[in-house]
Amino acid sequence: MIPDAMRAIVKARAGRGAELQTVPVPTIGPRDVLVKVRATTICGTDLHIYRWDTWAQSRIRPPMVFGHEFSGNIVAVGDEVSTVNIGDFISGETHIICGHCYPCRTGQYHICRNVKIIGVDRPGCFAEYVALPASNAWRNDPKLDPAIAAAQEPFGNAVHTALSTDLATKSVLITGCGPIGLFAIGIAKAAGARRIFATDVNAGRLEMASAMGATDPIDGRSDVVREILARTEGAGVDVLLEMSGNPMAIDQGFQSLRFGGYAALLGLPGRPIDNFDLANHIVFKGATVYGVSGRKMYETWYQTRALIGEGRVDIGPIITHRLPLDAFTDAFEMMIRGDAAKVALYPAEI
Repeated sequence: MIPDAMRAIVKARAGRGAELQTVPVPTIGPRDVLVKVRATTICGTDLHIYRWDTWAQSRIRPPMVFGHEFSGNIVAVGDEVSTVNIGDFISGETHIICGHCYPCRTGQYHICRNVKIIGVDRPGCFAEYVALPASNAWRNDPKLDPAIAAAQEPFGNAVHTALSTDLATKSVLITGCGPIGLFAIGIAKAAGARRIFATDVNAGRLEMASAMGATDPIDGRSDVVREILARTEGAGVDVLLEMSGNPMAIDQGFQSLRFGGYAALLGLPGRPIDNFDLANHIVFKGATVYGVSGRKMYETWYQTRALIGEGRVDIGPIITHRLPLDAFTDAFEMMIRGDAAKVALYPAEI
């Protein structure tokens, strides 16, 4: 039986932090499903909301349950749902699209002009239950680890970024070794990259980068550009995958990119970047730049299934902590300090 109330992590008010509260279980419409959450993982977007930075202040309207990476079992379906069934083990594609704007009508659903994001624009999954359209439910192999199933959502961002160009035999620089950057290293290795540079200022994350397949981990506080140019015979890297959103790392990345190189940008700066040298970094360099928003629906999910489900990339080591839902404060603070990579939270017992 589905209860009337549930525990959930709520962004209760403007300011740093969040609260564990008892809130109503979501209701569903005729084309929706209700999911009992088995595992949910914390994303960089959630850290923005928890810390209440400039972006969060401009987008989030408290009080609201947040969180958007999850897996679970469907426990109720709307009257018009025919594509999934009660009991299915699913993950959520968290971008809920309108279907009628120009990008949607031309097949670019991932950049829908009217998108509503679970845990950002509507109630999220840091809870015992979450509701979403049936069309956004991605059916999983029942044997898949629930935490890894939840992390497919951010892994898909790394897949979209890394596989937006051909990486085979290329030299690649990944700036930022947070969870998505670490995912991207594994993807680049699986895609046949010849050399993988990775930068971060956290020694532990650089060690994880090596474990995921980075051939050249570099401390971001060093002379990164000089190091990369020296190791590439002065040419620079073929591909930049920018995952950090850090202005210094972005500048280092573009300085390290070869003439005629390709850059895919996923990291979100906390505010507009001043003094970016557009002429020399992009125009005169003849660089191709691709901005990444979420995952391609649903091409990226099939690629993710091939990489994770068929064992080409193991993301298990990146999930460094598994905690109950009520330990969320510890989880967020560990991630903010850089003491954890990916943290999974469990609304029920682990």
